[in-house]
Amino acid sequence: SSAWCCAAACGLGWGCCAPRGLGGLPPAGAPPAFGFLFDVDGVLVRGSQVVPAARRAFQKLADSSGRLRVPVVFLTNAGNCLRSARAQELSHALGLQVTAQVILSHSPLRLFSQFHHKCMLVAGQGPVEENAQDLGFKHVVTIEALRKAYPLLDMVDQNRVPTPLPWFPSISSNLPGVILFGEPVRWETSLQLITDVLLSNGNPDSELQDIPYPHLPVLACNMDLLWMAEAKMPSRIGHGTFLLCLENIYKKVTGRELKYEALIGKPSTVTYRYAAYLIQEQAEKQGWKAPIRRLYAVGDNPMSDVYGANLYNNYLKSAHQNQVQAGVKRSLQTAMESCESILVCTGVYRHNADVPSKTKECTMESVFHGHRDFCFDPSLVEASHIVQDVNDAVQLAFKKENWS
Repeated sequence: SSAWCCAAACGLGWGCCAPRGLGGLPPAGAPPAFGFLFDVDGVLVRGSQVVPAARRAFQKLADSSGRLRVPVVFLTNAGNCLRSARAQELSHALGLQVTAQVILSHSPLRLFSQFHHKCMLVAGQGPVEENAQDLGFKHVVTIEALRKAYPLLDMVDQNRVPTPLPWFPSISSNLPGVILFGEPVRWETSLQLITDVLLSNGNPDSELQDIPYPHLPVLACNMDLLWMAEAKMPSRIGHGTFLLCLENIYKKVTGRELKYEALIGKPSTVTYRYAAYLIQEQAEKQGWKAPIRRLYAVGDNPMSDVYGANLYNNYLKSAHQNQVQAGVKRSLQTAMESCESILVCTGVYRHNADVPSKTKECTMESVFHGHRDFCFDPSLVEASHIVQDVNDAVQLAFKKENWS
């Protein structure tokens, strides 16, 4: 988070992230003073299927030429794909051009430049090397490359241990850190090798002496314990479950807590601040001079979407109070006033009756599904609004904003 703060304080342009290709004029009258943060899985799509309400919602958000009338950012904890591929999928699903306004769980890693020139171990599935390069990392080693370099480390599946042992070049230098992009395919391999790297201070070919602590930096993306796919069972295990396994293995082996250099993706405030920056940039590119003051965060997961939006809203309130006390006038970059959470019932959160009237009673969780490092505060999983689907969410925001 310190990297984000430095970037924001220095006023960096982040030109490589700025939304493009969203031309269009605001409707008659004043330009919009609000924007949307849309979760993807469970809100707009379920697996490969488009949620029917999504297309109706974006018919309201776009003008007759298919250009957005309100700034929009797609904020997803997906991380096992390229941002360009996710944007292309959304463009096809929604029938409009989606480009750089997609934020994946790992997108804010481009701000952690202090690690970009280090040879980092990367874990996940899909195009992890391409994702790392797109984010600015110059040298990475994948779990598979590490397994090939040291084939005796991965011993759970005996059928994968080559005989006789082939020769592969060893890793030329110690690995100074670990990036966890998302849940891997072979959990036992990733859990074993990541633990080996942390215990060996980046040199898993060495004999274990004293266990170093603090251990090497670990940057983790996407803390979702569960997520919604096409299955009838409500939730599939996600990267948050993998992190839970890694944390418990490390603590059981060492007696110490696994520490994170950074946890990004929803519900991290870092991710929402990054999203707000892109919303403001998007509005400026449309020539809308008035600053965006309010965000509506639409999601299906109380522990990532609602918690994250409410946490960011608390941050905005605190920042505003500090500005008032310091006598500082708001700038365009500090104009954001609020972030309201809207919970939909097409994904992780489900209910069997009509949309409930008492929000607090319906969103209160008896079991805490959030990450270990995020304290459980019942008020943070209490949505500002609960609606049936994303189309209802857009209608609700339009009504509150007197927008048509």
